[in-house]
Amino acid sequence: MRGLHLIAELHDCRCAPSLLADAEALRALCLDVCAVPGLTPVGQVFHQFGSREAPAGATGAVVLAESHLAVHTWPEMAAVTLDLYVCNFSQDNSAAARAAFARLLAAFAPVCTVQRALERGEPGEGG
Repeated sequence: MRGLHLIAELHDCRCAPSLLADAEALRALCLDVCAVPGLTPVGQVFHQFGSREAPAGATGAVVLAESHLAVHTWPEMAAVTLDLYVCNFSQDNSAAARAAFARLLAAFAPVCTVQRALERGEPGEGG
């Protein structure tokens, strides 16, 4: 169950407004950024808040064979939260996770980013 968990809060995003407001645009981005470094989507759920005429953000999750990606947007604040976890059980997926995460950051183009990286599941951690 060893793995890498990348999380971030993105502020003042300068991306296309559709990435913050439209669940379909967010879905397309998430699937694209996972595919390029070799992560394997096995399921997905995206939800549009507000209406088509007055979108109020989106949330989505891509279930990966390697674990998951979750994204939540707040267009009224030009903000996004990201959560990408990969398991490193049968192979080290850390490079793929970092590549996908970097592509997400580039797509949202935040002015300010707060990031954390957690190494998870090492034996003997936490007692």
